[in-house]
Amino acid sequence: MTMKIGQVDTYDGKFFTPKINSKNGEVSEGTIFSYHQKGSILWAEYSGGGIIKGNLLGTVDNDGILNFYYHHINQNCEVKIGKCRSVPHIDNEGSLELHEEWQWLNGDKSFGKSVIVEKM
Repeated sequence: MTMKIGQVDTYDGKFFTPKINSKNGEVSEGTIFSYHQKGSILWAEYSGGGIIKGNLLGTVDNDGILNFYYHHINQNCEVKIGKCRSVPHIDNEGSLELHEEWQWLNGDKSFGKSVIVEKM
């Protein structure tokens, strides 16, 4: 079920962890995302798993859909940059998930999909 913005008052203060990721992705179950929001502006920090340090910056539209750019340094000390579109869903247990479609903007510029779930 797709959520409307009224069902997510804010992403501010929410934590997420990956549930599913494409093989060409670098985040894993050990990666923790810490989200912040002010108005329609969204940002987050993330680390763990194969990620030493990462940040994202973007916007939240009226339907709660996130559009952002991200960059991180992985365990090989490589800087990776990409863009992502995340659509909120509620899973069968009532947890907030973000279903993501993303693309690397450096390296092989490949596409991928992932699902991150709110960590309570």
